[in-house]
Amino acid sequence: MERRAAVLGSPIAHSLSPCLHRAAYEALGLRGWRYDAIECDADALEGLLSGMGPEWAGLSLTMPLKRAVLPLLDTVADLAVEVGGVNTVVFRDGARHGENTDVHGIVQALAESGVMAPRSATVLGAGATAGSSLAALRELGLSEATLVARDPWRARETAEVAERLGMTLGVHTFDKLDTVLDVDLVISTLPSGAADAHAEALAGVPAVLDVIYAPWPTPLARAVRAAGGTVVGGFAMLLHQAVRQVELYTGRAGVPVEVVRAAGEGEILRRSALVGRPSPSTATPG
Repeated sequence: MERRAAVLGSPIAHSLSPCLHRAAYEALGLRGWRYDAIECDADALEGLLSGMGPEWAGLSLTMPLKRAVLPLLDTVADLAVEVGGVNTVVFRDGARHGENTDVHGIVQALAESGVMAPRSATVLGAGATAGSSLAALRELGLSEATLVARDPWRARETAEVAERLGMTLGVHTFDKLDTVLDVDLVISTLPSGAADAHAEALAGVPAVLDVIYAPWPTPLARAVRAAGGTVVGGFAMLLHQAVRQVELYTGRAGVPVEVVRAAGEGEILRRSALVGRPSPSTATPG
């Protein structure tokens, strides 16, 4: 029987996940595995899930589905419950199980750039990825962090995440950004372009993870790198969370990360050439 998996979200045409997952299946010698990108918003999610048969192994979820999927699952991993977001659905024994591999992706992306023990951190943004960022910071040993959001009301959900994680969270708006940058690490979970206006203010931070992976480098990444800081790109996070997803879907360990990395970097280069953007060869930390 053909085994299927897919990434769901809206918009989804830009997703790099099909390239990463297909490269992993090929490297593992898995024949008969298929991975697609499916346009799906929150309203369509329940119907789509209901129509999936036994050939389905798993789903990757992106905006705006990470929180919307929670009531549609049979079981949810403790970590995903804590962060309030599921980016991975595993079909197991006729049931839908939710996982969060974003936390793993963030921790691994930081680790491969040598950021493993920050003493303080600030997170920009208040969406689902901000919750995962707080959980990653907890794994790195922090018990408190600062959150900067455009709308304090929207930040309430992320504040609840911090409470479930047992972390102390200070919440500020962007007009106070300059008061919360005396930290070792900033994680920007803002959408493409939203951090551009703050790039110079953030340039002096020792390490920055920007979850954007295309176009790359972002103005934020360029500013931090020019000032001598460590820059971690969103591609590294995407890579490591995808590798963990493949392990969950297939039950196979030992996914060759560098093979998958090369496939993803090649696809970014190809897309960059098509639109005439600057080379994203710096999309991975370096």
